Amino acid sequence: MIIKIASEVIIMSEELLEKVKEALKKVADPHMGISIVEMGLVENIEIEEKGETIAKITIRPTNPGCMSAARMAMDARNVAEQVEGIDRAEITVEGHMMADAISEMVNK
Repeated sequence: MIIKIASEVIIMSEELLEKVKEALKKVADPHMGISIVEMGLVENIEIEEKGETIAKITIRPTNPGCMSAARMAMDARNVAEQVEGIDRAEITVEGHMMADAISEMVNK
């Protein structure tokens, strides 16, 4: 019985992961007009279930000085939090000269 419950949780997480990935396809790089998923800017998506369901998303802009990194990160958080089953999204920006500041601002 425990194994079955555990595998249902895994399946649910995989389904949520796909839903979050689909939602992120709506976020476009404003300069290119192409989805951040298609551009390969979404480096990682994890679903964490500890009391609430959190989508942890890592974004790596193509340019370490990208002027749109904060906007893309905020848009990613907003669309991920609209996915049914996701309580909260946490965005981590990596590879940007202001990565820590952007991540902190977006996750307030």
